[in-house]
Amino acid sequence: MRKKILLLGSGELGKEFVIACQRLGQYIIAVDSYKNAPAMQVSHEYEVIDMLDGDELDRIVNKHNPDIIVPEVESIRTEKFYNYEKEGIEVVPSAKAANYTMNRKSIRDLAANDLNIKTAKFKYAKSLAGLEEAVDYCGMPCIVKPLMSSSGKGQSTIRNKEDIQKAWNYAIEGSRGDLSEVIVEEFINFDYEITLLTLTQKNNITLFCPPIGHRQERGDYQESWQPMPMNEKHLTEAQKIADNITKSLGGAGIWGVEFFITEDGPIFSELSPRPHDTGMVTLANTQNFSEFELHARAILGIPVKNIIIQKNGASAVILSNKLIEKTPLYEGIEEASKFEQTDFKIFGKPSAKPFRRMGIALSYGSQSVEELAKRAKEVASCIKVY
Repeated sequence: MRKKILLLGSGELGKEFVIACQRLGQYIIAVDSYKNAPAMQVSHEYEVIDMLDGDELDRIVNKHNPDIIVPEVESIRTEKFYNYEKEGIEVVPSAKAANYTMNRKSIRDLAANDLNIKTAKFKYAKSLAGLEEAVDYCGMPCIVKPLMSSSGKGQSTIRNKEDIQKAWNYAIEGSRGDLSEVIVEEFINFDYEITLLTLTQKNNITLFCPPIGHRQERGDYQESWQPMPMNEKHLTEAQKIADNITKSLGGAGIWGVEFFITEDGPIFSELSPRPHDTGMVTLANTQNFSEFELHARAILGIPVKNIIIQKNGASAVILSNKLIEKTPLYEGIEEASKFEQTDFKIFGKPSAKPFRRMGIALSYGSQSVEELAKRAKEVASCIKVY
């Protein structure tokens, strides 16, 4: 089995996915909007294009004639995927899933209106005046997000009327694509958040990874740990919701399904049809397969019989604190290596800016996830980007 895979989006998640595919003997072309992106460094070929340019996307697809297209980011002209499917190219997990989940409006309407899944109270806005009305509807504090963005870009909290203008400007600046619309959500008083990695398969049953807990700042994940200790009833309910929504979208692959967990149970938050950033904790071998290996196997139709937790683990991000236009360098590697049962990954990004994720630190063992998260942060704090 040797498939030609066109990877659209070549960040750190894409890089780990390519490595997993390479180990299964596949051929990868990595695509992104800038040269020397992480996944390009480990692929057979690469292309640099604006993936929001439909003509350019068509050109690359026609040039390479891939067996499989794997989207890894939101900023893609995803409506083109329906045509590619008609031409016999497999889109992961499906053209419908890619289109629905690249836009928060589509996935929220599907969950709340079509599938009757419990979500936060929400309203959309296409203008500053619309945002003011949405804030009145949802109440303060509330969360504002662009309909198309990732890693917390453009996301902020409105706590008073003075925040509204700033939140609108920030959301539009952080929006990917050409959408000028936001979603406003009520602030949920949750106990904790989880990512439930859900594996849908071509010829086997849907499986769930042990839940991953995580902490965010500026709308972006800072640390994650697995497994997240939680009420078994709430976990079962979250699994049913994840199974329901992934089945409605169709296709095979790993999905990052996010939930707020309250005392009354899970509330659906968001969904990514690909490996999830919080799931990088699985690189600490917490499971028998990492999320990237699971994604590759599901796409290729290689059955996964079970997902087994092997050890507790945690991850913490390594961030840049300044703008670095040339190839970033790293110090503190030797110091970071002194901790037992830890590891770290440097992503190899060609530039840096404040708060950009440049690597992760990992810890693992039989200790509590709280202890492991603390240790992962200690390792991350040793490594400086300059």
